[in-house]
Amino acid sequence: MSLIAARTRAQRKQLAGSASGTEIHLAGETETPAPPLPSQPAAKPNITALPTKPPISLTRLPRDDHNLLLKKQHFLQKYAITVPRTLKRNAPHAVSATLVFAQQEAGTAVCIHPSGLLLTCAHCVAGDETELDLEKVHWLLFASGRAVSAKCLAWDSQRDLALLQVTAASATVPGDLPEGVSFPSVTLADGAPQLGAGLVCIGHPGSEDLEASEAGVSTGYDVLHLSSGSFCGYAEGQDVQDNSEIGALQHDCWTYWGHSGAPLLDARTGKLVGMHSSWDDETGMRRGVALEAIKMFLKARV
Repeated sequence: MSLIAARTRAQRKQLAGSASGTEIHLAGETETPAPPLPSQPAAKPNITALPTKPPISLTRLPRDDHNLLLKKQHFLQKYAITVPRTLKRNAPHAVSATLVFAQQEAGTAVCIHPSGLLLTCAHCVAGDETELDLEKVHWLLFASGRAVSAKCLAWDSQRDLALLQVTAASATVPGDLPEGVSFPSVTLADGAPQLGAGLVCIGHPGSEDLEASEAGVSTGYDVLHLSSGSFCGYAEGQDVQDNSEIGALQHDCWTYWGHSGAPLLDARTGKLVGMHSSWDDETGMRRGVALEAIKMFLKARV
């Protein structure tokens, strides 16, 4: 595959901010740090139950986008990806905690708490500050095909991270959404991986071949794809807290457009050690957001 595009966030180059002044937008407040993310939320969020296949009257998406949601949902319900034995044993929810965006542009997210806290890249939520709308409803699909709506709680353009909260969820089968539903989730690793450590990336490759000479050519890729690789360290001289132009973490798992926000998991433990965000067209190296940036981002809010 020819790597002809280095960054998925080129349109954000004009954003204000520097490594010493990270810009974090929080729902209802701006640049006000909050206590660290607790192991259990003080109160469970009120999550509305949706039909197994949400109608367009509920999603309120344009018809093409709504039909795409249903098409992706059908695929996820029908097909399952192959999971390495070690990952399946040590992290049985690694795949089921992964979500894909229902939008045409694709994008990936991962659930980091059973209450429905979703982590993704900032540029999957808004291209820049002018596009950010904390009241906007985002539609995603769990690997099981369960449709959820979510709203953005925090958005950090410099670290390229966003935190969303599920607000409504469909039943995977009719009647399976009891009060207090718990979503599959992954656990953050205690520390960064060792150089050369095995990684697994679970993401949503886009359906359109952006390397083709004409528009509309299909890639034929599955809605969800698992690839294996290794941790290749951090880019020399780059602050791991600054991923505004390109991710500081380096890895060699296979990715494509749409993998932004895909979890990078320790292949042995299944714990989250980073998040894919971009690639370098000069070296072909995949890039991502480091665990250190993820933890600092989450520390900034509840």
